[in-house]
Amino acid sequence: MTGDPVSIRVLLADDQALVRGAFRALLRSQPDLEIVGEACDGEEALELTRKLKPDVVLMDIRMPGTDGLEATKQIAADADLADVRIIMLSTFALDEYVFEAIRSGASGFLVKDTEPQELIAGVRVVAHGDALLSPTVTRRLIDEFAAKTRRPVPSGKLSALTEREREVVTLVAKGLSNDEIGRQICISPATARTHVSRALVKLGARDRAQLVAVAYEAGLVRPGWVG
Repeated sequence: MTGDPVSIRVLLADDQALVRGAFRALLRSQPDLEIVGEACDGEEALELTRKLKPDVVLMDIRMPGTDGLEATKQIAADADLADVRIIMLSTFALDEYVFEAIRSGASGFLVKDTEPQELIAGVRVVAHGDALLSPTVTRRLIDEFAAKTRRPVPSGKLSALTEREREVVTLVAKGLSNDEIGRQICISPATARTHVSRALVKLGARDRAQLVAVAYEAGLVRPGWVG
């Protein structure tokens, strides 16, 4: 006899009641997803996150008052909320704040009209510690926003990486999954994951999403890089 699956606890943060209602209905249809709270602005999202400590926050970027970007920065900076993962939501596929949000601590990005199954899968992926940065999303995101960030400055942190770890981080920034990294450099996906985990620690990055930001900001890769 097997036990019930462990629920992934989700907080919804969006100023539009209809949007929250749609997400609520979708996520509640899944036996492993539980809605623990809803917020209509960033300030309330921050308050509820501190109180409820959800596994995942679905956070709209643009809300009145304290917006999702500021709330994300504060959540990411709070050591007591280190296990909380944030998926940023935007009406637009190329929102001007997306790259800043990821640099600030968001674990992923979705547009609000994403396919239902992609949203459900995204919540699960982020809850289990991975970043919601598929190759398609990563390439689109980086191509649009990396060129808008400040000029890359080589980071001394990169010197802590082994040659293989630098190679893996570069491929993460290119948008490759662990499976794809493994195939490209002839290692197993598990070994690729280990290299990613070690790079996270050495670079002080919150998750895979921030590795992308660090790689570009440090000059390890450049906008438009193709290998």
